[in-house]
Amino acid sequence: MKFKYTILYVKNVEETLAFFCNAFGLKQKMLHESGDYGELETGSTTLSFSSLELMTSLGKTPAPAISGKPSFEIAFETDDVPAGVAKALAAGAMLVQEPEDMPWGQTTAYVADSNGYLIEICTPVSG
Repeated sequence: MKFKYTILYVKNVEETLAFFCNAFGLKQKMLHESGDYGELETGSTTLSFSSLELMTSLGKTPAPAISGKPSFEIAFETDDVPAGVAKALAAGAMLVQEPEDMPWGQTTAYVADSNGYLIEICTPVSG
């Protein structure tokens, strides 16, 4: 098997795609004409978004993300965490945790998008 994609359920797919493109320099791969599904170019594993409304209409009962009570996070790696955080904040992210040097040789910071998803901005682990 191959890990193909992750789908995050969001309020507005088009706005979320625009945020991730602006905040993290990703490129939009596609947006369905309905506006209820879209994908970003992220390498071999696709980061996708589907509207809460579509998932509800399909009989699922999605819960909105809550950054203060995350059940998971997504992470973007960079050599310059403070610059990554600044770019994300300028694009509309909310600061959750300032950059911090971790004992395992990594710098991490956390932001949240407008949907409440927790996003880690981190350096590669050193040592």
